[in-house]
Amino acid sequence: MHALPSNGMGTAGLVLGIISAVVFCLWPVAIVVGVLAVIFGSIGMGKARRGEATNRGQALAGVICGVAGLVLSLVMLAFVIATS
Repeated sequence: MHALPSNGMGTAGLVLGIISAVVFCLWPVAIVVGVLAVIFGSIGMGKARRGEATNRGQALAGVICGVAGLVLSLVMLAFVIATS
């Protein structure tokens, strides 16, 4: 009997990465959510590499979206500081 794949971390990374990229104007929230997306996505990729999960693509997309959200948030932070 095969164990069910543990896809939760990769899925959580993807969802958090998308949220981070979408709400980058709320930069304090987006930075925290983006960091969590990168962490969960990385854990999900590790599980997929070990064969414990089947959603490596989702986990990778979570890392990419999380990094994009972080970059957009930091640009927004720099813009806020520059215009103050």
